[in-house]
Amino acid sequence: MADESIENRRPLKVREVGLVTQLARWLSQKSITPNHISLLSIVFALLAAVGLIVTLYSTGASRFFAYMCTALFIQGRLLCNLFDGLVAIEGGKSTASGELFNDIPDRISDPLIIIAAGYSIVSIGFGDVLGWLGALLAVLTAYIRTLAVSIGAPANFTGPMAKQHRMALLTVACIATAIEQTWFNHDYIMIIALIILNIGAAITIIRRTILAYQFLEKHQ
Repeated sequence: MADESIENRRPLKVREVGLVTQLARWLSQKSITPNHISLLSIVFALLAAVGLIVTLYSTGASRFFAYMCTALFIQGRLLCNLFDGLVAIEGGKSTASGELFNDIPDRISDPLIIIAAGYSIVSIGFGDVLGWLGALLAVLTAYIRTLAVSIGAPANFTGPMAKQHRMALLTVACIATAIEQTWFNHDYIMIIALIILNIGAAITIIRRTILAYQFLEKHQ
């Protein structure tokens, strides 16, 4: 992770949890860099994507297990996003190139998971469209934030569908769909989750654009 200012960090209350700070301190004392942790997030995202695709070719308990593993992998990706920043800032291991490792893995991880979620849908014929559209909108939410910062506006992590919201939604969707397919053999919950993700991401893009515009016009 880069030499990131405190003002440009995503506000997360979990950073203040004692166990989290202790683990971050322990990681800081090892030969692990924030960049390593950032790259590991892609591995978790890839595993989550594989888990979602596996659900297409499995049934019963194995499909249930694939969904539950996917939920865990998504959370693993988020933990990497949490600890790369903690090790970089609190651990004093930030690097000049760290911002690249902070941002690029997220732009890879989001599409991997969201697109795979779309392809995992079998109850309708346009699940893949929902996945690709969701991935595009997810990348745009980050693009608007980064663009705004580059021209003088403050970093804006508002939702309603920022990264942590997208991943929380898909985590819950995986768990709920695992139960749904066990009892009813369809995946309407995942469809609804991706529709919510798309609508929420579109609203997030509009909100961030408006807030950046208002700030820049006020402070020109």
